[in-house]
Amino acid sequence: MAAATPTILKPDTEGYLNLPRQAVYYRHYCCSAYTDRRLLLLHGAGVDGQMTWEPILGYLLHWSEILVPDLRGTGKTHFPDRQEYPFDTGEVVSDISALLDSQGWNKFDLAGYSYGGLIAMQLKAAQPSTIEKTYLFEPGLLNGGSEQESLSRREILLQAAQKLRIDEELEFGLQIFLDAVSPRRSRNSRNEEIVRARLAHRPKGLAAILEAVIHAAKQLNRTQLIAAQEHVSSFVGERSSGEIFDFCQDIARQRADWTCHLISGADHALPFQKAEAIAQLMNADLGNFLAAQTR
Repeated sequence: MAAATPTILKPDTEGYLNLPRQAVYYRHYCCSAYTDRRLLLLHGAGVDGQMTWEPILGYLLHWSEILVPDLRGTGKTHFPDRQEYPFDTGEVVSDISALLDSQGWNKFDLAGYSYGGLIAMQLKAAQPSTIEKTYLFEPGLLNGGSEQESLSRREILLQAAQKLRIDEELEFGLQIFLDAVSPRRSRNSRNEEIVRARLAHRPKGLAAILEAVIHAAKQLNRTQLIAAQEHVSSFVGERSSGEIFDFCQDIARQRADWTCHLISGADHALPFQKAEAIAQLMNADLGNFLAAQTR
């Protein structure tokens, strides 16, 4: 049987929320859905919300409204003077909180990928009563491994950030970044070319993101942040580091409300590679969540 062809959704409205320190660009989608629910989607580092999530949107069944912002350092979101400056992940959470307030969203489901996954976890910790079901795609801080391995990885990402700020070192910086976050990725020359072109759109913004994530890793209490999450579906690419899936499974064994999915054939770029499979799991997990709420 041929694979289903998704409906490619286009935003019903899009524009800026202009804050004192950030112009936050967002896209709002109205969808035909089984249930009247809202979903906030937060993308990863270097590639904007539309490119990350639109392949998945057409397969989703339960959400009548979907909000897709561009996070700091990426896409159309920018500082007022359009220059790149350092920031921390707490400021990104504040941006998204302000956007949610402007939209009148006080109850919704949440998904975050990589950098966006870390923001999603911090948002849940800050607003526990507003978020019902959470989907996490290899979020920052859930990398597993030893403390020494985590420290080494931070140093590598910091080196990547430094290179990304120098025009002549851009390609080297991208290589370091990709090798750090997706060492077992397919290195097909065409795929690699596409990924590098996407990431090169705002290299200094990507550098600022990496520095913000590194700072968060040093400052946040990972155990407390995980404890603050509820009703989580976590997704890990089969070709990603085994430590990530092991760590995810360890949490799932300890938590009745935490499910861990291994996405066959995918690496860290799993939302781009397995849109239909991921959407089907999101649909099924929300169905299970809703059924449990009615018992």
